Amino acid sequence: MRHGMANKKLNRTSEHRKALLKNMLNSLIKYEQIKTTLPKAKFLKPQADKIITLGKKNTLHNTKMLISQLQDTESANKVRKTLSKRYEKRIGGYTRIIKAGFRYGDNAPMAIIEFVDRDIQAKKVDKKKKDPVKEADKKEDKKVASA
Repeated sequence: MRHGMANKKLNRTSEHRKALLKNMLNSLIKYEQIKTTLPKAKFLKPQADKIITLGKKNTLHNTKMLISQLQDTESANKVRKTLSKRYEKRIGGYTRIIKAGFRYGDNAPMAIIEFVDRDIQAKKVDKKKKDPVKEADKKEDKKVASA
């Protein structure tokens, strides 16, 4: 019987499961939308909602709790400063899961988990903008090398 067993095991050891959760939480906070398998998204949703609720109460203790759970001060600061302000009037339900078909290789059910009222520009945080000056220099270098 499964009485009193709260979480799915996701076919991983407890250390691997904790690391997976922490990394997925950090990615979700950073990009505000991630694509993963449906069971992982369902596992992540309540934890993400708890993190946002923790960030809404702006005390020193809650800040230390956020940093200890996320192991990343940038993510903790984003939760405290940006996300908590965005959701201060919302009582709960900060994330949504959208089913996204099946993965090509193993037919695993895929899902997109995202924050409600998310910032669309957050998805492009790590993408480097192309510098037109550097692109022009590269083209000139290629022309000189081929000549």
